[in-house]
Amino acid sequence: MKQDTLNASTFAGLSTFNRQELFSVLECCINIYNQFIVCGNKICNKENLIRDIFFEKLNDDDYRNQHPCLQNFHFEKEPQENSGYLDIKVKTLNPYESAKSYYIIECKRLNSNNLTGDGGLNAEYIKNGICRYVTGYYSTYFNCNVMFGFVVESVNIQTDIIDKINSIITKDYINKQHVTVNTNTIQKLTYEDFVSGYPYSYISKHEHMSGKEIVLYHLILDFSKNIK
Repeated sequence: MKQDTLNASTFAGLSTFNRQELFSVLECCINIYNQFIVCGNKICNKENLIRDIFFEKLNDDDYRNQHPCLQNFHFEKEPQENSGYLDIKVKTLNPYESAKSYYIIECKRLNSNNLTGDGGLNAEYIKNGICRYVTGYYSTYFNCNVMFGFVVESVNIQTDIIDKINSIITKDYINKQHVTVNTNTIQKLTYEDFVSGYPYSYISKHEHMSGKEIVLYHLILDFSKNIK
């Protein structure tokens, strides 16, 4: 077998192992979120500032020592890929894997405005979030990646966010690059427990531009009471 055919999709066991590693990172992210909420901390309504709550903790030596699974990863924020910048790059430190063997966490704010309109943040989550993975704008080495939705206003997450996103997820959109994009959805956002019972964890499945199926793991995180 040629070396260039060895990738995360070649062996089902390897893929399962990598998914479990990713879930361990997402467990830590939920822990970080819960700590922030319980402490009653306040944050400005800025996507990058909310993202940095996670990025800084994932790179904090004390926190990493308390959560050994994080020692298997290197985290970067806003590294360039293609013509865009990733919110958080989760690079595996396995020396036997490709330099391209990393996950991406894309972060988007969500609020109560224009829930099914092309100009609302639900639509932004789709056209400049989900679609970036489907169109190859971002890489999908492991055939899966992550979306974080930061809720910044009081909403019903299931009816105002998930149901409304699902109602408009199959539409064509014009993205920030002025390109028509579509999510090529195979499975709309559906609850799945991959982070120990967190109630707002979802998966969706899409046909990548290459024809392969990719999975996105969504965590919807409610910061509405912590926005100052």
